[in-house]
Formats: sequence, C-alpha cells, structure tokens
Amino acid sequence: MRIVRQFERGIVFRFGRVQSAIRGPGLALLMPIADRLQKVNLQIITMPVPGQDGITRDNVTVRVDAVVYFNVIDPMRVAVDVQDYVSAIGQVAQTSLRSIIGKSELDDLLSNREQLNQGLELMIDSPALGWGVHIDRVEIKDVALPESMKRSIARQAEAERERRARVITADGELQASAKLSQAAETMALHPAALQLRLLQTVVEVAAEKNSTLVLPFPVELLRFLERAAPLEADETGRSASAAATRSDDVGRSAGAVATPSDTAPATDNGPSISRAPHIPDARQAEHATPTGGRSTR
Repeated sequence: MRIVRQFERGIVFRFGRVQSAIRGPGLALLMPIADRLQKVNLQIITMPVPGQDGITRDNVTVRVDAVVYFNVIDPMRVAVDVQDYVSAIGQVAQTSLRSIIGKSELDDLLSNREQLNQGLELMIDSPALGWGVHIDRVEIKDVALPESMKRSIARQAEAERERRARVITADGELQASAKLSQAAETMALHPAALQLRLLQTVVEVAAEKNSTLVLPFPVELLRFLERAAPLEADETGRSASAAATRSDDVGRSAGAVATPSDTAPATDNGPSISRAPHIPDARQAEHATPTGGRSTR
C-alpha cells in the first residue's frame, strides 16, 4: 500500500511496463515485487533562470535574469518521455532568454517587457508541451546595464525633461500673452478698469512689510496731458502765424509812409543842406522803379 497526496499523481510500473491507469490521491494498492509507484507533483513550480549575458540588436551588452512558472499537466509523459523535466525546462529557459536578448533592442528590454515576456513564454512552451509540462508564465526580473550606459541613459532622460520643461514654459507664455491681449482690449473699452488695477497693485504692495514707497499716478491725468499736448501745439502754431501776419502788415505800412519828399527852402545866408536819396522798401522795389530824392541849396 502506498499513499498518494492530493497534489500528486501515481504512475505504476509493473515489471517495468507502465500501466495506463493513473493512481489518484488516496490509498494505492500495489502488487508486491511486481509494481513500482512513481509519484509526480502537479503543483506550480517556480524556477529562477540564472542571469544571461548577451548583446542586444543595437549592440549593447546586458545581463538579464528571469523566472519561470510551470506545472505538470500530463504525468504519464513526464514520467516516461523526459528524465528530469525540471532541468530540461531550465535549459530551455536559458537558451530562449539568450535568443530573446539578441532579437530585442535595449529600449524594448527596459520599457516593453510585457511583449518580451509573452514571446519568451511561447519559446519555452513549445518544447515543454511535448513533455507534458505547461508554462504558466515567464517574467524578466532585472536588466543589468554597464555603468557607461547608465550614465548615457541618465543624460538622455535629463535632456528629455529639459525639453518638456521648455515646451511647457513656452506654452504657458503663449496662453498668458493671449489672456493679456484680451485684458488690454477690455481695459481699453473700460478706462476705469485700469484705475482699479492700479489700486489693486497698491494694495498688494502695501500688504507686505517692506520699505517700498508707491506713489499712484492717476491715469486720467496722463490722458489729460495727452489731450493737452496737441492743443498747445495748435495754439503755438496759430500764434506764430499771427505774428508773421502782423510783421507783414508793419512792413507794408512802413513802405507806404516812406514816400519821396521835397527839399526844404534854404535862406541865402544858410549853409547848403543836401538830402540823401530815398531807399524804397524791398517789396516795393520788385513792382516799381526806385525814385531818387532831389537836393537843393
């Protein structure tokens, strides 16, 4: 009599020939001397795969280790077709792991492990099914990289983070400029909004304990000065035009008054007085012939 536990199955060899009946859990009766009972464990076995050194498709040397989960689904084949099915599964897992390393790139080993695990499981499960073993799952545990490659990956990650930061900053400035343009348009339509914004700025500065002195300058005064500047320029131009007109009138009056005059009579005993010729106005000289004065004694 032999006892077969719940997670085991018994294979009976009678004079070396396997019996077709598989003994289930419980008490198994055997013929003395003729029968031999071999127990097969049906539990899931966890087998770590030693780290394998390999070169990826992009020529990077890595060391990868994995773990395999499998169980027996056909006790008859496990007992007859393979001598040590655990060792056989371990060797197949190592060779399959080396093969998957050579077919993959470094980025796939680091980020796309789910697909690699599925591919590795299919590679191990193909020969294992012929031995009566089912591969439950395969997981890549760790990928060891050289120190130089780690530094290169760190620099790449840092550059990527810097690029994202700059893009986010530029996007924020773009959105802020759009909002500021809308705010400027609103303040242009409502002048009181700018005054309220100025008062809000004064309140924010005054809330802090500092030595900053803020002198608010009314916006209306600035706009008054802007309107007053063109008016002063117009008045100055008008004053200059009026002054030029008055100077022209004075010149014309002086030319009209300065007409030729006769010489005054002289006495017999007095000295002779001569008068200088009259010089007409320049504008009159353009239209009339100058007339010289007469001199008498």
